[in-house]
Amino acid sequence: MEQKKSSLGHSSRMPEESSPRKTPQNVPYRDLPHLVNADGQYLFCRYWKPSTPPRGLVFVAHGAGEHCCRYDDLAQMLTGINFFVFAHDHVGHGQSEGDRMVVSDFHVFVRDSLQHIDLMKKDHPDLPVFLLGHSMGGAISILTACERPNDFSGMVLISPLVVASPDVATPIKVFAAKILNLVLPNLSLGSIDPNVISRNKKEVDSYTTDPLVYHGGMKVSFVIQLLNAIAKIERALPKLTLPLLVLHGSPDKLCDIKGSYLLMDTAPSQDKTLKVYDEAYHALHKELPEVTASVLKEIQSWISQKPSAAEEARHS
Repeated sequence: MEQKKSSLGHSSRMPEESSPRKTPQNVPYRDLPHLVNADGQYLFCRYWKPSTPPRGLVFVAHGAGEHCCRYDDLAQMLTGINFFVFAHDHVGHGQSEGDRMVVSDFHVFVRDSLQHIDLMKKDHPDLPVFLLGHSMGGAISILTACERPNDFSGMVLISPLVVASPDVATPIKVFAAKILNLVLPNLSLGSIDPNVISRNKKEVDSYTTDPLVYHGGMKVSFVIQLLNAIAKIERALPKLTLPLLVLHGSPDKLCDIKGSYLLMDTAPSQDKTLKVYDEAYHALHKELPEVTASVLKEIQSWISQKPSAAEEARHS
């Protein structure tokens, strides 16, 4: 019997086959490490594996508008002391799917982080897991830790988002944002000034020319999600019992250092350290060489002591 040719031509093939899912930069996901989140969105993943068996896992949560490949120096330092580092670009960021810097609910960032952590824990069930978050990634890390209070052996926060900056979140501005969110959720409220990220001109130039960084304005709907996250964090801080290392620059204009002081005062953790850098700006891991060297050294020395403590706690 003669087979009839489909009038649809090749479109009857599997959709993945005929049009593979691609990153916003048009690279097929099949060529990249990725995961598919609960909403079916493809997220670009990055892995830094040490050359010898790892002594712990570190999940890195990047900040708003940036992407996980900006953490290469930090990750290389951690693999150098035998930690397996992993990260992904959050929804709407970098090489992941989603409208740029748009999220339906801040919890999506937390949910996706837990999904990635669970995948890694499946492969490495006996290793302690650490969280490392910068800026908005600090907020994601805090909420992730609170959702699973017994799962993590420690958390490192670099200039975390804990409270809203006073000039950004005046009561009248918050009220206006809530009203605007009902009528103009996509209205742009202006972009991040790259000069407040670091005093290191090379790093500022690298940020402004990075095609994977979002350089557009922050939408009203996204600001509302950040405010929602801050409200959740306030309720979550009293539940933080895991070891904490917090690093913050006192003149930080993007994430107020008051948030780190509040975290230190409120978190019931018995092992918490705050290191303040008097003149440093927001991205301490991308600051003037002496600041960044000090930050990396602090993290290295703090985290390298933790797996043995976690091991002892498990056996006691």
